[in-house]
Amino acid sequence: MAGTTGERPATARVIAEPAAMRAEILTARAAGRRIGFVPTMGALHAGHVSLVDRAAAECDDVAVSIFVNPTQFGPHEDYADYPRTLEADAETLRDRHVRWIFAPEAESIYPPDWATRIMIDGPARRFEGEIRPGHFSGVATVVCRLFLAVPADVAYFGAKDWQQTLVVKRMVRDLGLPIEVAVCPTVREPDGLAMSSRNAYLSPADRSRATALAESLALAEQMWIAGDGPTALERAMRDHLGSRGVTVDYAAVVDSESLEPLAGAATAVALVAGRLGSTRLIDNRQLPPRRGTG
Repeated sequence: MAGTTGERPATARVIAEPAAMRAEILTARAAGRRIGFVPTMGALHAGHVSLVDRAAAECDDVAVSIFVNPTQFGPHEDYADYPRTLEADAETLRDRHVRWIFAPEAESIYPPDWATRIMIDGPARRFEGEIRPGHFSGVATVVCRLFLAVPADVAYFGAKDWQQTLVVKRMVRDLGLPIEVAVCPTVREPDGLAMSSRNAYLSPADRSRATALAESLALAEQMWIAGDGPTALERAMRDHLGSRGVTVDYAAVVDSESLEPLAGAATAVALVAGRLGSTRLIDNRQLPPRRGTG
């Protein structure tokens, strides 16, 4: 671990004002402490906790933000209904070596006269970028603002939102932001379903069908290892999802860094997104390296 470990608090201090949060971080860094940051929208589950634990293992102090970001939701999405559980989230973080919880009001992140947004092309262009126009602009804008309020050494994100991690890394690179981005493995339920705050929306029947996302990705990996190409994998994933009652938004096998069609010996990722009732879920799986694209 970098820096001086010092005493770690059992209970995190909640800070709402960006200027106060920034001052805390800068003071700690000036004292030689390495700061880890876990940005979240709250409704914390074991996937979030795994990010916090990784940050605590690698850093002297940890900050967790809890902010439901309005700019990444479309006009007919679930912003108003998204769970807001700050008290329960603070209890989840108890005894996990979190020093600060940054829980700003929307007005402190987006003042009434705010006029600046970040627009990203490249890895933001396809898939979620096509289905949810403006989503990644909202993600990039809020993450940049959070990085200014919490100027940590390293920020931790989950691989479940693979496209989002690419967008954040591209923003950090292109803007020259002085922060490392660490991507951590997806945490899953025992039956394979990727953990997500939106899983709570699923009816019991839809919850039983939701494992189809992970099953389709496992099928894709098996076919990939057997030598099948992207077109066959995509068809098989769609067929499997459809057979389990999932309305498919996309099922794709693409370059894992650009999200463009595979070429040569590029590393590959399988991506799926679909709807069960009113709930939309996404998932992905990195495919093992092999020569060519099959």
